[in-house]
Amino acid sequence: MQPDHTAELVRLLTGRILVLDGAWGTVIQQQDLTEADFRGPAACGLHGHQGDLKGDNDLLALTRPEVVAGIHDAYFDAGADITETNTFNSTSIAQADYGLQARVREINVAAARIARARADHWSARTPGKRRYVAGSLGPTNRTASISPKVDDPGARNVTWDELAAAYLDAADALIEGGVDILLVETVFDTLNAKAALFAIEEAFDRRSARLPVIVSGTVTDASGRTLSGQTPEAFWNSVRHVRPLAVGLNCALGAALMRPYIEELARVADTFICCYPNAGLPNAMSDTGYDETPETTSRLLGEFARAGLVNIVGGCCGTTPAHIRAIAAAVAGLAPRALPGGKGERLVA
Repeated sequence: MQPDHTAELVRLLTGRILVLDGAWGTVIQQQDLTEADFRGPAACGLHGHQGDLKGDNDLLALTRPEVVAGIHDAYFDAGADITETNTFNSTSIAQADYGLQARVREINVAAARIARARADHWSARTPGKRRYVAGSLGPTNRTASISPKVDDPGARNVTWDELAAAYLDAADALIEGGVDILLVETVFDTLNAKAALFAIEEAFDRRSARLPVIVSGTVTDASGRTLSGQTPEAFWNSVRHVRPLAVGLNCALGAALMRPYIEELARVADTFICCYPNAGLPNAMSDTGYDETPETTSRLLGEFARAGLVNIVGGCCGTTPAHIRAIAAAVAGLAPRALPGGKGERLVA
């Protein structure tokens, strides 16, 4: 596994705003891939697999690794300091939709190794500016807190133990593949996130080593709450015990609508703040399927930076390398949010 870069990242984050990459699904959709691309060459063992695989973007780490590598390159070239692994749906729970539960470890390890190789390549190209890999752990397509049946509030379609086991397999594989950070993202149900964080701790204990962790929630509408009902402050208090390197929000809303909730997190959290919103709201007439141009998203995140709200910025759904390039330019030279009461010593204690 990679060395623990926590102390190094704390130094960087106290000195400047770091840039995360943008959307993966958006850019993959622009590739116009076919079912054959998702099945890959015969050696991938998927030619006889039952059911459609097109749309299982994480599978491309096995079947079209050069596509995944190219997207990492595009985001690094645009100015990203941190790239995510293409593993948002790489748990056994999410991959069950495609009947690929047995390939989850393979997908996670492969995706992490692709990202690691591209990050190392770009680090070598720009001495003095290391690039980092964040292992993406998405929320799954199940919820431990909310009933899937309107007539049965007590019903659940997943258990804690099932979530924890799925996250443990994924997290351990990402660590094996060489990620620098584990990113629990798009948290709509904090109980799911707690299962992920529990699993991450178990993975660390098994390996007698640790990596920095980032936790990013999603506020789903103008109520200012996650789908499971928490405000940003409550969300922070639910996950602060893991001492994350950063906490933040992503997805669901564009930057303009997200600002009051980022302000709330920045007010209460004694760790770094990350923010990677969608490119506005969905718009079927746009090339990316979302409202905002790179100029709009970057201007809004630049305003967040000038207000002292953020330490890490990037993009979620609808954002592209063009958005990330504009965001990187917008925050260049701007001071990061200062941690209350110190410079992050508690994060590396």
